[in-house]
Amino acid sequence: MKKIVLTLTTVLSISLSIHAQGNAKVHYVKLVEGENIASNPIKTQEAKSEGKGISVRVYPDISFQTITGIGGAFNEIGGEALMSLSEAQQNEVMKNLFDANGANFTVCRTAIGASDFGIDAYSYSEVANDFKMKNFSIERERTSVIPFIQMAYKYNPDMQLFASPWSPPGWMKESGLMDRGEEFPEKNVLKDDPKIYKAYATYFSKYVDAYAKEGITVNKIVIQNEQDISTKYPSCHMSPEQMGEFVINYLRPQFEKDNIPAEIWAGSFRTAKRLDGLEFVSNTTWREAVDGIGVQYMNARQVENMQAVYPYIKFLHTEGNCYGAKNSVNQAFSRFNEVASFINHGVPNFCYWNMILNEDSSSGWGWKQNSLIKINRKDKTVTYNPDYATMALFGRFMKPGMKRVASASWYGDTITLKDENNIYLFIKNESNNIKTFDIWLKDNQAQIVDIPANSISVVEVNYK
Repeated sequence: MKKIVLTLTTVLSISLSIHAQGNAKVHYVKLVEGENIASNPIKTQEAKSEGKGISVRVYPDISFQTITGIGGAFNEIGGEALMSLSEAQQNEVMKNLFDANGANFTVCRTAIGASDFGIDAYSYSEVANDFKMKNFSIERERTSVIPFIQMAYKYNPDMQLFASPWSPPGWMKESGLMDRGEEFPEKNVLKDDPKIYKAYATYFSKYVDAYAKEGITVNKIVIQNEQDISTKYPSCHMSPEQMGEFVINYLRPQFEKDNIPAEIWAGSFRTAKRLDGLEFVSNTTWREAVDGIGVQYMNARQVENMQAVYPYIKFLHTEGNCYGAKNSVNQAFSRFNEVASFINHGVPNFCYWNMILNEDSSSGWGWKQNSLIKINRKDKTVTYNPDYATMALFGRFMKPGMKRVASASWYGDTITLKDENNIYLFIKNESNNIKTFDIWLKDNQAQIVDIPANSISVVEVNYK
């Protein structure tokens, strides 16, 4: 079996005037079949060209959304795998994910109770009909999820965290179960009962407060993960109407009463077979009750449609494609297109799903998924997968505060951002040959650069 070589390379040279050719900075990851790599193999080489290139024209004065960052998800299986390592190994992994010189993750996710990548189904309220949440407890997560998140702050104290449930506690649902929703789809719903709604609002409030006492700030609550499906793993079908009314009549009042500072976001919405997100945004009362809309696995056309209905909408990308644990180079290249699709349609962030999985890469319900990092709990070995290279490049160079700017080229998907001084052109080259690009800042030729074969790159050009 062939192994995979990923090289995260930073090519440094001198900045340039936009009126004359010079040396831009080209940062790239190389995705090649072959050998294993070190955890953070950053190399430096000069890359420039005198040849004729594919034209890319950038318009720095035409800007769009402000970027909030790149991140991934904390889950119980990943946390348990991380805790199996020595303290030194744990710190190396987390530094590579969260340090500014690593992947620089800044907007991350966690589950409220069990996700599909919990070890099994659990909630913080296991005693039936405990409407006052007297037995509420996050104790289970003290050995996995909580230390996982706490270590991230060590390397990025400014990390933003959002959280969403895959299911309410089982006793709050018609089925009585957190999981097995595919067996009882008509009962895989929150009970339509004011006592249940009030209890569930209290559940959210206690969660944010309990995590705050652990030094973890939950900045945003996304009310229900994938609210349109019933699955064998924890899930809950929640209609746009039920979601809107729950926020207006119960969750928002509870947060105000308890002085909970976390924002409340609708979603997360998909576009598999329904347009629940568009329906939610189209209702003035519902959309004004929330701080924004969480989206994942969404056709970019529907992002545009939601913006057309409500131009002031705020988006949060909540989860990337899971794939099936192949962790292939082709999937890492496809990740570029996925990120470009959301960013280029106005979403300010991208959140990968499993940052860490164990050697089996399997959920508590027996299905496998990709991850950035794989940890073998027995051998205590750490493997960095192809997706890590792609997401590390995005995380390092797609920083909070940057603006997306307009650009034009016939060459496939690209992303163009700017900070106070520089333009950042994200581009990929899946071919086995170097490709040359001629970058223009409106009507001024800025730089001709060679993009390495089999790479995803960021070309950094000074525009001041």
